[in-house]
Order: sequence, then structure tokens, then C-alpha cells
Amino acid sequence: MSNQEPLNQKPNREEAFELQPHLVGDRIEVRPLRPDDWESLFAVASDPLIWEQHPTSDRYREEVFREFFREALASGGALVVIDRKTQEVIGSSRYFGFDAGEIEIGWTFLARSYWGGEYNGELKRLMLDHAFRFVESVIFKIGPTNFRSRRAVEKIGGVLIKEQDSNSLEPVVYRIKKPTAGPSSALC
Repeated sequence: MSNQEPLNQKPNREEAFELQPHLVGDRIEVRPLRPDDWESLFAVASDPLIWEQHPTSDRYREEVFREFFREALASGGALVVIDRKTQEVIGSSRYFGFDAGEIEIGWTFLARSYWGGEYNGELKRLMLDHAFRFVESVIFKIGPTNFRSRRAVEKIGGVLIKEQDSNSLEPVVYRIKKPTAGPSSALC
């Protein structure tokens, strides 16, 4: 169970979007990234296979990841993902660019042992539930050849709204709109 409010509420445009919430699900906990997370997060990020389809495919290198980590801290929207069972850091994600009823979720990576299962789905569900308290839609910008991330976003309902040539350096863009509560949902 999530500690989030139901999705059938209207977004709260009066309240400021909380870019670094503390979110808790059944499997994971998500909290603001801190400087002292460097060692444990780099231990995850140092796996080259995490980045093989990413436009910055050398992000596993310490000097490259150090810049990513610095930018994540400076962004004010970076989050660390923790396995609730082991209490180990297993990855990171970020909110970015809150504007006119829309926000981006991105920069997400998880340790390979958490791929293909329920962890990324729970992470995105927690982040989407939080975002939909404030916005009508969420976008995801993904490198055109990052097929793993593209499939993961499609799996959670992302709709491709901007395609790119596979040789392009520009990202493809997916959008998920806030679900609307239909008349039958009131009966459930």
C-alpha cells in the first residue's frame, strides 16, 4: 500500500509541487537524495550494463557519475530508491521541470537485480501518484535507442508523443495523463 492520496482528486495547483517527497510502497522507499548517498549509489551505478543503451553510456565511470550525482543534488528533485527489505540503496530517479500542469520523471536507474520485475513499476506508481496530486500529465524523455527504458515506460501506460530517428541525440518523449475517474469508479 502506498501512503499517497487517491487519484480521483483534482490536482492541487495552490500547493507547491514537492519535488523531493518521501514515498513508501510495499517493496521500496523513496526519499530525497543526500550527499552521503554517494558511495552506495555509485556502487549501483558502476555497473556498465545499466548504461549500455543510454546516451551517456560511460556513466558507470566514477568521474562521469560524479558529475551526474552533483547535478542530481543541485536539481532539487533527485530521489534515492531503497529496498525496504534489505534497506540497501538500489537506484535513483528524479522530478524535473514542473510547469503548467506537467512535470518530467526521469534519470531513473535501478540495480540490474531489480530489473524486469515489480520494483520499477512500484517506483513509477509512487512517483506518478505523487505527481498527479499537482499536475495533469507526466512526461518521460528517453534516448531513442534506450529500448529497455522505452519498453518500461510503455508498460506503465506511456504514450509516445515525439519520435526521433535512432541517430538523433534528441530524446523521444512519452506522456502519461492523469487517470480520470469514470462513473463506474464511484460504484467500486
